[in-house]
Order: sequence, then C-alpha cells, then structure tokens
Amino acid sequence: MRKILCFLLFTGSLISCEAQHKQTVALVPPTEFSERMTNDNGQVIDVRTPKEYQAGHIENAVNLHVYDADFEQRVEKLDKEEPVYVYCKAGGRSAEAVEVMKAKGFQTIVELEGGMDAWNEAGKPVKQ
Repeated sequence: MRKILCFLLFTGSLISCEAQHKQTVALVPPTEFSERMTNDNGQVIDVRTPKEYQAGHIENAVNLHVYDADFEQRVEKLDKEEPVYVYCKAGGRSAEAVEVMKAKGFQTIVELEGGMDAWNEAGKPVKQ
C-alpha cells in the first residue's frame, strides 16, 4: 500500500510540474498578432538584420538578429514567463528563432505569419 501511495504522489508531482511548464506557440496573421501584442504587453522581437530593422519595424520591437553569434545569449536575457512576439521579413528567420526560444523554455511564443511583408500588406503601422 505504501509503495502505491508513493507512486501516486510521484506521478502526480510529475504531471503538476509538466503542466506548469507547458509552452504555447502560435503562428498568427498580422491582425491577430497586433491584437495579442496590445492585450498582452509582451516582448516584441525583430530577428532581421539591423539594416532591415532601421528601414522600419513594429513599435517597441527590439532587434535581435537571429544570425548574430550572440543571438542565443541575448535571448537568454529575455523574460521566459512573459509572452514573446517574434517576426522577420517573411517568416523563415522567425521560425528559426522560435525553435531556439522553445528549446530555451519560453512559455508563450507568438510568431507573425508572413513577417513584415504581411504586416505591411495589411496596412499595420511601422516605426521608422
């Protein structure tokens, strides 16, 4: 009986720990991306080159170029508990960045489907 009780307690604690660390990853179109950013006040990350970023970016976005040698170290400094919104030009680099963030344990990751190309096409505001 004691072994069964210990087993049940151990299994319950594992399930509880897993539930606390569940990740949410979403690929969303520009309108939903914008709405979610507004409602969540999360971290907005532009993973394009600094030159692309300077040409126009989403307001409050921080530029962390995904191909910089220190990208993973810079990502580590972000708050893993707060939602993170990620985008690039068309979606390829942001998908790579999302994989890094998933591996590092970010809980909520929202990726802009179609990147800045889709953002601009939807007529969303761009900060110069």
